[in-house]
Amino acid sequence: MNPRQLKTFLAVIRHENLTRAAAEVNLAQSSLSDQIQALEEELGAELFLRSRQGVALTAAGAALKTYAEEILALNDEAKGAVRAAAGNADQSVSVGTLETIAAETLAPWLSLFGKQNPGLGLKLKIGGSGELRTQLHDGSIDVAFTFDRGQQDERFATRRVSSEPLVLIAGRNAHARPPESLAALSTAPFIATESGCVYRHLFETAFAEAGVPAPPIVTEADSIATIIRLVASGAGYGLVPGLALGPSTARGDVIALPWPGEPPTAALLMMWRRRRVQPPALALLLQSASNKLLPAASDELSPVRPADARLRHAG
Repeated sequence: MNPRQLKTFLAVIRHENLTRAAAEVNLAQSSLSDQIQALEEELGAELFLRSRQGVALTAAGAALKTYAEEILALNDEAKGAVRAAAGNADQSVSVGTLETIAAETLAPWLSLFGKQNPGLGLKLKIGGSGELRTQLHDGSIDVAFTFDRGQQDERFATRRVSSEPLVLIAGRNAHARPPESLAALSTAPFIATESGCVYRHLFETAFAEAGVPAPPIVTEADSIATIIRLVASGAGYGLVPGLALGPSTARGDVIALPWPGEPPTAALLMMWRRRRVQPPALALLLQSASNKLLPAASDELSPVRPADARLRHAG
């Protein structure tokens, strides 16, 4: 098995279609098929089931998937370690985060970090929670700042940055009264992010844990800023991170209402991929975050994989 074959193999998994996978890896479809066939012959097992609808993993293909991801990650890690040892490491670092966190939490720190390290390139990418995890795993970003959803993944190291309360908001002209209980909110119209987003998860969990039916979602929006604007227009209630409310509450567009009981909170996490040797630029950023962002009681950052680490086969 070579890295090119494994990249092709994973591209087929992502697209479930040979033509689209071939376009991603810049191969003719016949060349892609030859690579997959060579890989199957080497392993002595069929990796995909072919049909007119596309391709699907076999049990053997599913077994290879996790190892292929780990092998490619280790391959990139080895190249980075060699470049660092030779003094040729890429002096840049990519940070991925949610839009709200970027604007309200990271901007001052990243500005300071850039001034303190003028020769280092800094890239900031905005995405959803699931997208950030995918980018972190495939190496598109070096570190991610996102909210905790309780998902454990041994591939990533994590540190808690803060606990952010969510705030119930209504439009200034909606004449909304503080709700007496969660049950009083169960029939109120809400604007929320799409299913799968961390904010939607926290919204649904708050009602589920109280044994109360979740309110109807009258509109789904893809950003917190859009939700706040819709709430300001009177379209319904919203449950958003308090750190995103500054400009809107200052203008008087929305009002914050007391949450019945203990308000939901989201743990803001910093996540990065475990490696034996961290790239120098990433090590600088992690140390800066340790000094400027993380709680004083936080453990010292330890970006080194345990000595007994082995390739892990999921399931």
